[in-house]
Amino acid sequence: MVENVGRVDRAFRIVFGVFLLSLVFWGPHTWIGFFGLVPLITGIVGYCPLYRAIGIDTCSHPKPPRPAAQS
Repeated sequence: MVENVGRVDRAFRIVFGVFLLSLVFWGPHTWIGFFGLVPLITGIVGYCPLYRAIGIDTCSHPKPPRPAAQS
């Protein structure tokens, strides 16, 4: 698995996942809050299978080093 979720995307997913999970314990006490596990896990791991399937990559991968100039 290659990371395909960037920093900002990961932070948003984690916050949103925790918010949805909080609905299970506070607020309307609905089981739908367990869907918050999906963004929470993908945010922690940094990999989203749906992004992979549709070809999205929000992660900034390091550029490969350039070869040294030879004289």
